[in-house]
Amino acid sequence: MENKQTKRSDILPLVVIFSLFFIWAISSNLLPTMIRQLMKTCELNTFQASFTETAYWLAYFIFPIPIAMFMKRYSYKAGIIFGLLIAAVGGFLFLPAAIIKSYWAYLTIFFIIATGMCFLETAANPYVTALGDPATASRRLNLAQSFNGLGAFIAAMFLSKLVLSGYNYTRETLPADFPNGWEGYIQFETDAMKVPYIILAVVLVVVAVIITFSKLPKIKEGEHFEGDTEKGKLIDFKVLKRPHLRKGVIAQFFYNGGQTAINSLFLVYCCVYVGMEESIATTFFGLYMLAFLLGRWIGTLLMAKFRPQDMLVVYAVVNVLLCGVIMIFGGMVGLYAMLAVSFFMSIMYPTQFSLALQDLGENTKSGSAFLVMAIVGNACLPQLTAYIMHRNEMFYHIAYIVPLVCFIFCAHYGWKGYKVVDKSEEAKLVRN
Repeated sequence: MENKQTKRSDILPLVVIFSLFFIWAISSNLLPTMIRQLMKTCELNTFQASFTETAYWLAYFIFPIPIAMFMKRYSYKAGIIFGLLIAAVGGFLFLPAAIIKSYWAYLTIFFIIATGMCFLETAANPYVTALGDPATASRRLNLAQSFNGLGAFIAAMFLSKLVLSGYNYTRETLPADFPNGWEGYIQFETDAMKVPYIILAVVLVVVAVIITFSKLPKIKEGEHFEGDTEKGKLIDFKVLKRPHLRKGVIAQFFYNGGQTAINSLFLVYCCVYVGMEESIATTFFGLYMLAFLLGRWIGTLLMAKFRPQDMLVVYAVVNVLLCGVIMIFGGMVGLYAMLAVSFFMSIMYPTQFSLALQDLGENTKSGSAFLVMAIVGNACLPQLTAYIMHRNEMFYHIAYIVPLVCFIFCAHYGWKGYKVVDKSEEAKLVRN
């Protein structure tokens, strides 16, 4: 009876936390749309616009350790509320940015929003793994991440259409009768970027208020509960001596970089290199994210029968082959291959995350911080992909060798890297 009551008591906190996965998916999956839009409003090429991703994901490299220290000193709940409010401030800053109309202003805003989202991600992933039976942590985190997939689908299929007008004028091709000429066109496109972020900012404030008055149970990590600073360090770098975590951080770096290389350039690939209209491209982007969402749901069900690490190997190897198809054919064949890549990417992040957090106990927040820091792969590998694409206009599809290599690292982690070394041996490693 006690176990059943405990399980029931976990349901409401899990629902609250699952909503956070949805929210940060909206934020991060609007970036490909913003890249396409900023190419127009700030007159950027593919490589220059890719630094939008750098500005956003750089926050994930800088702040996870301070955030983990903050949450270990206080609580997951305090970190979540603070993160929601920071991200909301960033969303409201789109109002003055629409007046400034400078690329640096947008990069600053994306950095601020990402800082807030970093709080959410550093808290929510380990919270879900800790809130329940450790044996089903991978399934639970994949279920939570399916809400991330839902947010990604909505951002791609619907919110992108609010932003992208379908116009793609240059100074030379702008119709002479366009209201207020070039300045009017730029202002029109700039104003379109404000709408989803203002809506997002309002939602963030509402969720912060709800969570403030919600009761989230404190998680026991090791021998003590979160917020108990009398025992243990605020951040423990020695946790990286545990091989399965260290290799998990490396795998997450490459997974994130590979995923974002494909995501961030998807609309650019469709519009610039395949020659699609924006309205059709956004529909394909929605289908791409729908495949991701279906992959999360189906993957979560399959984990009831198959080991998460085995599924990780299979999914990663399939994506290596699919990236090879993109590299060879490009065009529409490559586009359809990307839809399949999205399906098979779906389980990788939460599976690697949960495998890497195994048996960390009181160092769970430290481990989570380093895993979130690995998202810095998003700040460099997509740029490398965009650079190769920009420098090789005729053979742009060769750039997808970057995500291909990334998925090889993921396959290796699911094959060998996830294994937890004998605890007595790990203790020696940590002490040394």
